[in-house]
Amino acid sequence: MAFTLAQLAQQLGAQVHGDGTLEIRKVATLEKAGEGDITFLSNKKYRHYLEQSKATAVLITEADLPFCSTNALVINDPYVGFARVAQLLDTTPQPATDIHPSAVIAADVQLGERVAIGANAVIESGVVLGDDVRIGPGCFVGKNTQLGARSRLWANVTLYHNITMGTDCLVQSGTVIGADGFGYANERGEWIKIPQLGGVTIGNRVEIGACTTIDRGALEDTCIADNVIIDNQCQIAHNVEIGYGTAIAGATTMAGSLKVGKYCIIGGAAVFNGHMEICDQATITGMAMVMRPITEPGVYSSGIPLQTNKEWRKTAARVMRIEEMHKRLSKLEKKLDQE
Repeated sequence: MAFTLAQLAQQLGAQVHGDGTLEIRKVATLEKAGEGDITFLSNKKYRHYLEQSKATAVLITEADLPFCSTNALVINDPYVGFARVAQLLDTTPQPATDIHPSAVIAADVQLGERVAIGANAVIESGVVLGDDVRIGPGCFVGKNTQLGARSRLWANVTLYHNITMGTDCLVQSGTVIGADGFGYANERGEWIKIPQLGGVTIGNRVEIGACTTIDRGALEDTCIADNVIIDNQCQIAHNVEIGYGTAIAGATTMAGSLKVGKYCIIGGAAVFNGHMEICDQATITGMAMVMRPITEPGVYSSGIPLQTNKEWRKTAARVMRIEEMHKRLSKLEKKLDQE
């Protein structure tokens, strides 16, 4: 697959500087791009690579054009432009291209146009698959689950019963959606399971990374809004609600009944307490431990940044003495107040 620079410019609303007839076949980094490649510059600290780049073309802003020694597509946001071009030149294969003979499909499943189902997949009774849905090999889609048009499941994804997924969603391999939430009562030391009777509702254009788990609700649904992106190996507990446009990096853990607002950015390995709310446009840095509600937009962090082992041992030793130091300081303050 190839596009001329002129064709790409038309797709992106960009301006061509150079030969618009040149063909672009793939995307590459600024340092390693060669003939037939297009790259991008979105950070000024890499501007010095422009003069050395062997790329056929570069996506840049008007301000960086004087530093460019090759053909260019001038655009307001080169990184977004790069993402759009990468989509056009994407060579990723589909999870499935037809309905494999080994797939097990219940008689009453509703299949849209051009649905593809891979080898050894199991599609249970009452399932509805929209047009152009792709189900990878080894997937399980439970009873009465619905997938919207153009949604794709890579190999070995498990969707339990009564899951609703919108259009244009992508789920990577190994992910489990709709497993039971962690709900139990305790009677004199014995655990009594609480059946998890809710489902999971996932909006449109949601992408979910590999080996992530999203638990079904206890009574109401766990809800993921449109345009949410969730990275690999995240844990989303029962009845969590995630708002429009929120991004969640890998290994994040969310306890039950947490409500996360719109356009939040959550760093990797963050941990959230349950039964509380995070407001819109909150940014949580990596490995933060969020134990209380967040009511104002902003950037929030916790934890101790990396130190040398020697420095960390000193810090840890001092932390262990905080209570003693507090008592001594309180005594000194009282003494000063009496003088």
